[in-house]
Amino acid sequence: MSVVPIKSEGLNAAEVAWFAPLCSDDFRHLGVPEGDLRSSFENTSRITQRADQLGFRNILCPSSYQVGQDTLSFVAAMAPLTRNINLLGAIRCGEMQPAMLARTVATLDHMLKGRLTLNVISSDFPGEVASNEYRYRRSWEVIEILRQAWERDEIKYEGQIYKLNALSTDPVRPYQQNGGPLLYFGGYSPPALDLCGAHCDVYLMWPETEAELGQRMKAAHERAAHHGRVLDYGLRVHMIVRDTEAEAREYAQELVSQLDDEEGRRIRERALDAKTFGVSLQAKNRDMADNEGFIEPGMWTGIGRARSGCGAALVGSVDQVMGKIERYQKMGIRAFIFSGYPHLDECEIFGNKVLPNLKTCSLPEVYGRVPAQTPPTPLGNGPRR
Repeated sequence: MSVVPIKSEGLNAAEVAWFAPLCSDDFRHLGVPEGDLRSSFENTSRITQRADQLGFRNILCPSSYQVGQDTLSFVAAMAPLTRNINLLGAIRCGEMQPAMLARTVATLDHMLKGRLTLNVISSDFPGEVASNEYRYRRSWEVIEILRQAWERDEIKYEGQIYKLNALSTDPVRPYQQNGGPLLYFGGYSPPALDLCGAHCDVYLMWPETEAELGQRMKAAHERAAHHGRVLDYGLRVHMIVRDTEAEAREYAQELVSQLDDEEGRRIRERALDAKTFGVSLQAKNRDMADNEGFIEPGMWTGIGRARSGCGAALVGSVDQVMGKIERYQKMGIRAFIFSGYPHLDECEIFGNKVLPNLKTCSLPEVYGRVPAQTPPTPLGNGPRR
């Protein structure tokens, strides 16, 4: 039974997504750069196209500054190179004037024929240090302006930060109807939960114990209920799956076998979200882990030694990973964003060993934003390997 009421109640499928490493290097050994795995259009586009071919339903295209590629430019480039996969493009609120952002998003949505979803980001800009309250107020106003741009004939907005008067929305209607692209959001502070509860569709969490994830969902649900709304829930987590648990654990240790802790710290601190509450919780997980880095069976925190943000992985056999995903689904989690190092290799492994056993769906289709193009179980629900 779900921990809390969910918007997609009764749905027996999940949106299973992969990750496009736009804003960080890919690695065979964490902290050891290799030329062919540096963040580049060639490498990241290969990962995205392979995820599309394997049947993943979405792919997160993150936003950062150092190392990174521009998110929305990459999303645009993927429109003619992919066929079925949705693209979850990160938008850092305030980076672009909101009406212009609305037009950009609408253009991308038409290029993708409704395959666009958005990850709302509220962290600092490069070179900026803003208060928590200001950043979330800025995001609140940006989203309200986007909604007006997508749903009304003109924008009339009088906010604390933005003031737009009688601006026609003629050029900015998205391809998706009934509210435009779905908004995914992650954050843990009270202003973050309030923003998500009032305006977003899918509350994204980073890996913690199942008990802590349940508490996060309850907290988000309380704020959504305050605004008369119900959310769906998602989990962003890394993945190391092999035929046996021993093989998976062996690979996890190999992944960090050449990591210098000072280099790991440098990688973590260069991220724009390095000082957020959510990142501090990932660090707390590492502090609480056992001698091998596990905080509960199958949840390994070693990846967070060289990565800001999502800092843990599911590690185990195919059956163990499937069992963990099934428990998350029973909790009410309906969106999963997986990744692994190196991303193309791990996409291939998960896509062949686990994905065929999962019932998958596209949440924009479930929500009625676009006509259903494919059945909710395109890969079947075959026996576990």
